Amino acid sequence: MKPFVFFVTLFAATALHAQNADRVRVACVGDSITYGSGIQGRESNSYPAALQHFLGEKFEVKNFGVGGATLLKKGDKPYWKQTAFKEATDFNPNIVVIKLGSNDTKPQNRTNITEFATDLAAMVDAFAALPAKAKIYLCMPAPVYKTQWGINEESLTTEVIPAIRKVSAEKKLTTIDLHTALAGQKELFPDNIHPNAAGARVLAETVFAAIK
Repeated sequence: MKPFVFFVTLFAATALHAQNADRVRVACVGDSITYGSGIQGRESNSYPAALQHFLGEKFEVKNFGVGGATLLKKGDKPYWKQTAFKEATDFNPNIVVIKLGSNDTKPQNRTNITEFATDLAAMVDAFAALPAKAKIYLCMPAPVYKTQWGINEESLTTEVIPAIRKVSAEKKLTTIDLHTALAGQKELFPDNIHPNAAGARVLAETVFAAIK
C-alpha cells in the first residue's frame, strides 16, 4: 500500500473509531421477541433496529436477543449460558434494556419460577458492575394472546411480572410496560406470541419513550 493511501485509510479508521466511541451504547437483551423471530427482514424491522432509528446516530443499538432464552439460571435455555450474554457484557453498554420472562412461563421452567426475582437481580448486578455503569431498564413482557409452546399469559401476569416489579422497586430501576403498550392488539401477533414488524415498532416506540 502506498504511504498516502495508508495514511488516509488509517485516518478514516481512527476517525470512525472515535465517532463510535462517542456514541451511547444500548444493549437490547432478550429472547426471540428481541431477536425479531418471524419478522421479515428482521435486521431492519426488529425492535432494536427500530429503536436505533428512533434514537438516531448519537446512539449505537445492538440486538442481543436469543430465541427461547430464559432469565432463570435453571431454565431450559438460560440466557446466562448463551454467547449473546458475553457479547452484551463485552459491549460495555451505557444503557441496558432487559426483556426476558416469556419463556420462563413454560411448564418445565415454572418449577423454578420462585428464583426468577433472585436471578433477575443477579443479571442487573452483572450489568451494573461493568465499567460504563449502565442505566438499566426492566421490561414487562409483551402479552400472550394464546398459549403456545407452553408460554402462557397466566404465569406471565401472576408470577413473572410481579417478580420484575419487585426487583425494579428494590433496585430503583425504571420499568417499561410492554404488556400494557401491546394489550388489545392481537392483530400484531400472527402466532399469538411474537409481534410482527408493526408490533415491533410499537415496542420500540415504548422503549424509546422511556429512554428519552
